[in-house]
Amino acid sequence: MSNNSLPISRLISVSVNLAPLPAQMQNLSTLLLLGNSDVINTTERLRNYLTLGAVASDFGTSAPEYLAAALWFEQSPQPTTLSIGRWAQTATSGKLLGGTLSTAQQALTNFTGIVSGAFELLLNGIPTSITGLNFSSATTLNGVAAIIQTALAAAVTGTTCVWNSVFQRFEIETAGSTGIASTAGFLNPPTATGSAAFSGQPTAADTITIGGSAVTFVSALTSGNQTLIGSSLAATLQNALTFLSGSADTNLVKFTYYVVGTTLYFASVATGTAGNSLTLTKVSTAITLSGATLAGGTGTDSSTITGMTLASSGSYAAVGIAAETAASMVALFDNMFGQAWYACQLVTGVDTDRIAVAGYIEGATNKHIFGTTTQEAAVLVAADTTNLAYKLQQLGYNRTMVQYSSSNPHAVASALARILTTNYNGNNTTITLMYKQEPGIVPESLSATQVTALEGFNCNVFLAYNNNTAIFEPGVVVSGNFLDTVTGTDWLALDIQTSCYNLLYTSPTKIPQTDNGNHIIVNTIEAVLSQGVQNGLLAPGVWNTAGFGTLNQGDFLPKGFYVYAPPISSQNPTNRAARQSVVFQIAAKLAGAIHTIGVVINVNR
Repeated sequence: MSNNSLPISRLISVSVNLAPLPAQMQNLSTLLLLGNSDVINTTERLRNYLTLGAVASDFGTSAPEYLAAALWFEQSPQPTTLSIGRWAQTATSGKLLGGTLSTAQQALTNFTGIVSGAFELLLNGIPTSITGLNFSSATTLNGVAAIIQTALAAAVTGTTCVWNSVFQRFEIETAGSTGIASTAGFLNPPTATGSAAFSGQPTAADTITIGGSAVTFVSALTSGNQTLIGSSLAATLQNALTFLSGSADTNLVKFTYYVVGTTLYFASVATGTAGNSLTLTKVSTAITLSGATLAGGTGTDSSTITGMTLASSGSYAAVGIAAETAASMVALFDNMFGQAWYACQLVTGVDTDRIAVAGYIEGATNKHIFGTTTQEAAVLVAADTTNLAYKLQQLGYNRTMVQYSSSNPHAVASALARILTTNYNGNNTTITLMYKQEPGIVPESLSATQVTALEGFNCNVFLAYNNNTAIFEPGVVVSGNFLDTVTGTDWLALDIQTSCYNLLYTSPTKIPQTDNGNHIIVNTIEAVLSQGVQNGLLAPGVWNTAGFGTLNQGDFLPKGFYVYAPPISSQNPTNRAARQSVVFQIAAKLAGAIHTIGVVINVNR
C-alpha cells in the first residue's frame, strides 16, 4: 500500500471523552488519635498506621498514643487504618529532618574516613560553625549521630542529633529552646562566621567595619554606608540588618547577616577557608566583636553525607511553634485533613480540653464524632454535677460520646473501633454498640444504683453481668441519642451529597433544569436510600410526623423512604435563573434496634 494513502479519519472520525474519576466520600472508618508525644513534628503533623507494630516502632509501647492504638487494633473486626496527630500541647522545638539515606549512603565508610569534619547551620537563627568532627571510631550510624550531637550541644546547649532507624535519616532538634524562635536550619559546607554583640545603643559616629567597609551609626541619614540609630536597640539592629542585607558595597556583599536578640551575626557567602580572612573592626564601646576575622571555615565538608542539606531529597525543617489550645489544634486537623478521618480522641489533656474539642466537633462543617474516657468515680453518683459526663450532657452535644472505665483512660478507642468498622455498602451490616465487646478493657462490676447514675449522665460503660458475660452499653452520645443513629445518618447525608456531586461532575452533558432532570436526581438519591435499607439503617414503617408532597402523617412507607421533588414550574424564577435545583425533601424511616426484651409467661394448670 502506498505511504501516501489517506487516513480513514477523513471519512470516519471517532473521539473518546474520558469521564473524570468520581469524587470520594469523606472517610468514615478512621480514628484520629491526638497526642503530645515528641514523635511526629508540627510540620508533618499526621501519620497513618495499618498495624499496631508500626505504631510501636514510632512511639514505643508505653506512650499514650500506643496504648490507645492497641485498643483500636485489638477490636474485632479489626480496623484497617489509624491516624495519629501531633498536638503541640506545650511549645515545641525546631527540628531538621534529613532525607532518607539509601543503603549505599548509610555505609559507615562514608563517615569513618573523616577525622576533621565540619559544617555550618542556623541554630535558633544564629549561624553556627561546627568543626572537629572525628567519625573514624564510629561503628554505627547512632555513633555518628552521637558525635554530631556532642559538637552541636557544645555550640548551643540542649541541641540533639539522632539517627532515626525507622525513617533511615538523621534528625537535629534544638531541644534547649521552644517556640517560633526555635529553629534548626539546613546544613551547609564549612563556613566562616562571626558576631557583633551590642551591650546598648551605639552613639552617633560609632562605626563597625565589615570586610574593610566602614558602616557608621547616625542619628540622621545623609549618604554612604550608614545605619540609622532607632528608638531602641532592637530598632537600630533591624535598621542595620535592612541596610546590610540590601547593600551593593563590594565588601558588604561578601557576608550574610542575621540579628538575634542584641547580636548582629555574620556568615561568609563563600564557603570554606576563604571566609576566614574576612575582617571585623569597630569603634564603639557598645560593641563586642567575636574576633578580628570570621572563624570556622575549616574542616572536611560533612554536610552532604548526612542528607541534611537543602539539596538533599526529602529533607525539611520544622520550626518550633507556641503551645496550642485543644480547640485550635482540632480545628487545624479538621481544616488540613478533615476528609481523611471521622472520629477523634485525645490521649492527653484535661477535661477543659475535652469540652473544648467537643464544642468544635459539634459545630464543624466536616462531619466528625469525638470520643473520650472518664475515670471519675463521680459519674457513679447520680447527684454529682462536677464530672465530665454531666458537663457534656448539659451541653446537649450529638457528636460526643463518653465512656467510664476505672482501669483504662483510653477505653473509648475500643468502642470507636467497633462502630467505625461498619461497612455501609453491605447487606444487613449496620450495628448498635449495645451488647458489643471491648477486647483489652476490664469490665466494670457495678451496682444497679451506679449503673442508673451512669445512664442518667448518658455515659457508656463496659459492664459485667452475673452470667459470666460483659457487654458495652448503652451506646449513646451525651445528648442521649444513640451513636449508631448519628454515624448512620452521617453516612446517609455524605453518600447522598457525594452521589449528587458526582452526578453533576461526571455527566458528559448537562442535567437539564426540567422535571426529567429532577427525576435523574431523585433516582440518584433513591439509590443511596435503597442501600440504606439494604444495610439495615432504614426500614419500612409508619411516618409519624408532619408530611410533605403526597406524604401525610400516619402513612406507611413501604420502601422505608420517600423523596419529593416539586414540579419545576413551581420554582422561584430567581432560583431558576441562578440554575439552582428545586428543594428535594426526603422522608427516611430508621430501622432502629432492639436493646431490651420484655416477656410475659402465662402458665395454666
